[in-house]
Amino acid sequence: MTPREREILEIIRKKPTIEQSELAEMLGITRSSVAVHIANLQKKGCLLGRGYIVNEGNYVVGIGAANVDVHGRSKKAISLHDSNPGHMNTSSGGVTRNVSENFARLGGDVKLITAVGDDVYADKIMAECISAGIDMSNILKVKNHASSTYISVLDEKGDMFVALSDMSVLHTMSVDFLHSKNNIIKGSRLITCDPGLPPAVMEEILNLYSGTIPIFVDTVSKAYASTISGLIGKFHTAKPNLMETEVLSGMTIRNKTDLYKAADKILDKGLKRIFVSLGADGCLYMDRDGNRIERKLRPVENMVNATGAGDAFTAALIYSYVNGFDIDKTIDYALAAGVAAVSHERTINPNMSVSLLEKILKERRI
Repeated sequence: MTPREREILEIIRKKPTIEQSELAEMLGITRSSVAVHIANLQKKGCLLGRGYIVNEGNYVVGIGAANVDVHGRSKKAISLHDSNPGHMNTSSGGVTRNVSENFARLGGDVKLITAVGDDVYADKIMAECISAGIDMSNILKVKNHASSTYISVLDEKGDMFVALSDMSVLHTMSVDFLHSKNNIIKGSRLITCDPGLPPAVMEEILNLYSGTIPIFVDTVSKAYASTISGLIGKFHTAKPNLMETEVLSGMTIRNKTDLYKAADKILDKGLKRIFVSLGADGCLYMDRDGNRIERKLRPVENMVNATGAGDAFTAALIYSYVNGFDIDKTIDYALAAGVAAVSHERTINPNMSVSLLEKILKERRI
């Protein structure tokens, strides 16, 4: 360690929950410099996770996409084949990365296993993840490759109009690389992943760990849901939307009765729990024990950005599971996290916290 790293480590030993801004003020350096020192200490194994204290056996591992999100929201109804005045913002994204950041901001320990390129986007992803409290010491850096990018166009109401993604760097992740992280993964409390992973890697995760570690999956889209429809029974918990539920079940959903049948068909494949996201109508929860709960909160009147709602929802499911919450509290927290997400222009609401979820529930329970 460098003298500065030793100095920072000694301060953290005395106050494990210290914020990077407080460290910067104490040492008379910038917060970005502190983030670099923290990253180096994490790489050297001196620090792990949010709060900088290793809690072995109680951390979550995220395996999946990390990218840069570019969002554009039109000021008026979108006119096709023309330039539309709007507002742009850029932030780190990627389903598993987003879930990991939301989970970290709720106070959880999370280690992210992903692939990035060697460009400025990789630097942005690393810096923002570390700042949020994500352990980035297990990522794959691919030389001469662009990092993943996601571009979305939102309409004047904040709903997604169209999106494009390039996640090709994630497909450089190999089964051998996964095996190199075996000790980290097998020591985790829970695994969260997304179907953007190479199929061989996804199958190996399920083959190696599904028998001993609960694996949560956000199905992301209809296209991605189709890639794991044959594997869905090996997961513990899945969070699809209505269209993805149709793909996973292989049936068309026209009404509530169809929805219940579709969820049952998926559970019959071996999945333990399913949370079907229904947008403004909340969610449907069903499990293999025959439980069925439908719940919603009062909708957000002025939605800002719907892109990160599902990721926040999944993060709250994970937080609730790790903390042993009952299913009612789990659903409440997940719905509140979705509300928190759509109320901010960034993919991740930087104010995400347990206190924010409690505040939302007080205001929006029906």
